[in-house]
Amino acid sequence: MSTSRRYEMVYRSSFSSGLGCSLFQLTLIFWAAFLGLAVQSSDTWANETKHRAMLITGVDYAGHQWKTTAPLVRKILEADGDIEVRIVEDIEILATDLIFDFQVLIFHFKNYDPPRRAAAVYSNIQEFQKRGGGLLLLHFACGAFEQWPEYVMVAGRIWDREKRPHDPWGRFTVRIVSTEHPITVGLSDFEIEDELYTCLKGETPIKVLAEARSKVDGLTYPMAFVVESGAGRVFHTVLGHDARAFESPTVQVLLRRAVRWAAGP
Repeated sequence: MSTSRRYEMVYRSSFSSGLGCSLFQLTLIFWAAFLGLAVQSSDTWANETKHRAMLITGVDYAGHQWKTTAPLVRKILEADGDIEVRIVEDIEILATDLIFDFQVLIFHFKNYDPPRRAAAVYSNIQEFQKRGGGLLLLHFACGAFEQWPEYVMVAGRIWDREKRPHDPWGRFTVRIVSTEHPITVGLSDFEIEDELYTCLKGETPIKVLAEARSKVDGLTYPMAFVVESGAGRVFHTVLGHDARAFESPTVQVLLRRAVRWAAGP
C-alpha cells in the first residue's frame, strides 16, 4: 500500500464513529497531511540513506522554551546531512500509525495531563520499540506520561516529584564514564550551563554514559544513559533546559550519535 493511501486511511478512520470532528481529529488530519509531504507515494523517502526522526513537542513546563529548543535540536541533528527530522507539536500523533514511518522518535515534551487516546499512545510506543524503533528522550521527557506506570521501563529512569528537582541553573562538568559505547567513544568530559537533575527514580537496567556531581549535595547523578530492551534502543539525557545547553559541541555530537545508534544498524 502506498504511503499516501495509508495516510488517507488513517485520517478517514478518525471520522468512523460518525460523531463529528473533534479537535484531536482535526489535528490528526493536519499532521497526516503535513507528514505526507515528507515521503513519496512509493513508500520511499527522498533519501533512503538518511535516518528518519520525528521530534515530538508542543507541551512542557512553562519554564521550558520548546518553541526555541525544538527547531534548534533539529538544526543540530541535521547538521551532518545524514539525519532528517520532522517536528510535530502534538503528542497525540503517538496514537496514530504515522510514527511507524520513522526510525527514531524524539520526546521533547512533558505532559501533565494524559493523552486523549492514552491507551493507543502507550501501546503504539511499545509496538514501535518491538519493531526496532529507537527513542531519544530530552530533559523533562523524564517526567512525561506520569499516569503510565510502564513508562519507567521505556525511559529507564523517570521524574520523582518527591525528590529535589535539580541544582540551581549554572555551569558544571559532565564526565564521560563509558568510553567504549558508540555514542561516547572518543569523547572527553565537558562543561555545560544547564540544570543538573537530581530527581530520577527507577530500577530498570540502564547503562550510564555520562554523569555529573552535584554542587549542592556532593552526590553523582546520571546525565545520559541508554536502555536496550528487546529490539528497541533508548537514549535518555536530562540535559537541555534551554538553548544554552545545546551550545556545547560535545552535546551536539552526543545527540547526533544517539539518533544514529537508536536508529539501529
